[in-house]
Amino acid sequence: MQHILGLWLTLGYRVETLLGHQQQVLARRRDERGSITIEQALWAVAIIALVGIVVAAITAFVKKEVGKIK
Repeated sequence: MQHILGLWLTLGYRVETLLGHQQQVLARRRDERGSITIEQALWAVAIIALVGIVVAAITAFVKKEVGKIK
């Protein structure tokens, strides 16, 4: 009977240790959630700003050249 009790205690300890480790892994992953989304959003804002600058430069150039034609 003592062997079965010892087996159950050992098994319970190992399961508890494994679950504790898994909770730590999940906690670390939760801390980093959203970082990729934020990075992608920042890249999108940077690209949109760059495109806006290029469009403004081309528009200014075209308006200047149209003014020379008249």
